[in-house]
Amino acid sequence: MTDTAHPQFFDRFPMRRVRDAELDGVLADDGALRILFLWGRDCPNCDIAKGQMLLTPDRFLWPDVEWLHDNVYEDPTMATRFGLHGIPAFFVFRGRRKLGRISPWPGTAPFVAAIERIRAEAA
Repeated sequence: MTDTAHPQFFDRFPMRRVRDAELDGVLADDGALRILFLWGRDCPNCDIAKGQMLLTPDRFLWPDVEWLHDNVYEDPTMATRFGLHGIPAFFVFRGRRKLGRISPWPGTAPFVAAIERIRAEAA
């Protein structure tokens, strides 16, 4: 599950690992906001996103947001499910309802701004 560029990423930035087969159960109709980070081992663009997230991890932590992740190289059905043509991809859910997709990685400021807008709309 680790990668070579940022082997401690998931230790320093805890996210719940979820596979395609269990995603529907994880996305309960509880109204919680969740971000699904779809990535791949040794994916250069994924490594850029991870590196930027590690520079300012506090900017990516919100008390009302749960992070999920899946390595789509190990779980290709997840990639097929979302029709991925590139990674990283971030999907934002409120319960089971998909609110949006962020792909490709836009950089820290645009990513955080997009999530803040979604959070504000839901408040």
